[in-house]
Amino acid sequence: MPVEEFDYVIVGAGAAGCAVAERLAEDPGTRVLLLEAGGPDKSFLIHIPVGFTKLTGPRYNWGFETVPQPQLNNREMWYPQGRTVGGSTSINAMIYIRGNKYDYERWAGLGNDQWGYEQVLPFFKKAEHNERLGGKYHGIDGAMNVTEQVQHNELSKAFVRAAQELGLQINADFNGVSQDGVGYYDVTQRNARRESASTAYLRRNRRRANLTVRPNSLATKVLIENGRATGIDYTCNGRPQTVRARREVVLSSGAVNSPRLLLLSGIGPADELRSLGIPVVHDLPGVGKNFQDHMDVYLTAETAPVSYNRSDRPVPATLAMIQYLLYRTGPITASVCEAGMFVRSSESVPAPDIQMHCLPAYVIDHGRIRVPGHGMTINTCNLRPKSVGSVTLRSSDPSVPPAVDPAFLTDPYDWQISLEGFKWGREMMATNAYAPYLKKEHMPGAQVRTDKEIREYVKQWAKTDYHPVGSCKMGADDMAVVDQELRLHGLDGLRVVDASIMPTLISGNTQATSIMIGEKGAHHILHGASALVK
Repeated sequence: MPVEEFDYVIVGAGAAGCAVAERLAEDPGTRVLLLEAGGPDKSFLIHIPVGFTKLTGPRYNWGFETVPQPQLNNREMWYPQGRTVGGSTSINAMIYIRGNKYDYERWAGLGNDQWGYEQVLPFFKKAEHNERLGGKYHGIDGAMNVTEQVQHNELSKAFVRAAQELGLQINADFNGVSQDGVGYYDVTQRNARRESASTAYLRRNRRRANLTVRPNSLATKVLIENGRATGIDYTCNGRPQTVRARREVVLSSGAVNSPRLLLLSGIGPADELRSLGIPVVHDLPGVGKNFQDHMDVYLTAETAPVSYNRSDRPVPATLAMIQYLLYRTGPITASVCEAGMFVRSSESVPAPDIQMHCLPAYVIDHGRIRVPGHGMTINTCNLRPKSVGSVTLRSSDPSVPPAVDPAFLTDPYDWQISLEGFKWGREMMATNAYAPYLKKEHMPGAQVRTDKEIREYVKQWAKTDYHPVGSCKMGADDMAVVDQELRLHGLDGLRVVDASIMPTLISGNTQATSIMIGEKGAHHILHGASALVK
């Protein structure tokens, strides 16, 4: 059987991969193959906004587990990542946050001068179809629809009033002039349905005969010949396959799976590879290192019967579905994380370093623990942690999950900021704005008062905020994996285009930045470092 050939082979149909595939396929003379380990994104639960709360199972989720986290009672923590066409954009809370201008100036200061704020802004705008904003900061004719939420729960409205009570200003655009303040998150929805990278980039262009999207296809090895990537070995529905790339191979599998595939292919730290019996193809010590993630510390409270908690019971759920189908309104349109704020732990920090999300429902242990009655959750997050972890292999067998180590709280600084965020959450719950709604603190409970007691609570209940980055970082130093055009150092015909290239975490949810990386990565593939998008 002859081996298939395409001009470009892209591994991973997530936020960046979908954008890259569509942009490369705009040339009808170019043949593009997009491989995705997961299945098609056909589930109704993917496309109704609130449906993601039911997508915690293995069908659409890699469901990794971390190695034991020493600072968190040695817990092996659940580590979800999207495994379907659209990747995590098909199962996330749809929040559209770009981070802070300061984040990209940091990248530039680390030797990536093509990735400063003024250099990335055109690609944010190119990706964006914003329904309510335009001008200097927003795109209006891009692929990804960005809009305000259909409705806001009473607990979310109280959150905004509570922050104002504490002195914060309303911010109507967290992605504009300033990030500081409180407001409602914009979301990636279109006509009250989820807008994923798949619906934005692939579905609207599904008639492109030159773009092949192949789900249920797990990449197992990048093929290297004479210092050049020439193709991919993969299994499609369990059957071994090989595909050749005439021009380039692009890895867009995310901050866990992109380094994993490189390591399985013999590309990475030589000593690690030899210890697993993997032949060293290219010694690149930074593969899998510099792994970073946001950690979430949450508080919950029992509330008056205004939350979303009972809306999935048979009668309320039926009524909500009728409302949604008839009017495209109601709780089914909810992103759950409706309101939020960005604050500074001190006046000395250059940009907000604490983010909070208000969830008008009990959301405990990723929503996997059910609590009777009505409640709310406030998530608090240290935006720029100093702790750095890794992604390594446990085995040379591609079916064995990798060792994921975010190294949460291993730097003492991160403890300090996490405690500050927790205290902000408590102050919010104690405001007059919440008095009509909150009955009592549920987790950790009013009895937990001292820093020592709060630390013990954090050790038991902190979790990932689902924003892994950095494991194939961009730069020119010895631990960098790709250059500014996202080409792998030391090999030809191979790029990494996804969140793993971020040198440092951004100050916020990572979906928008991952899509921007896809847009900018495609630009570099097509045009090199030449003229920027206007």
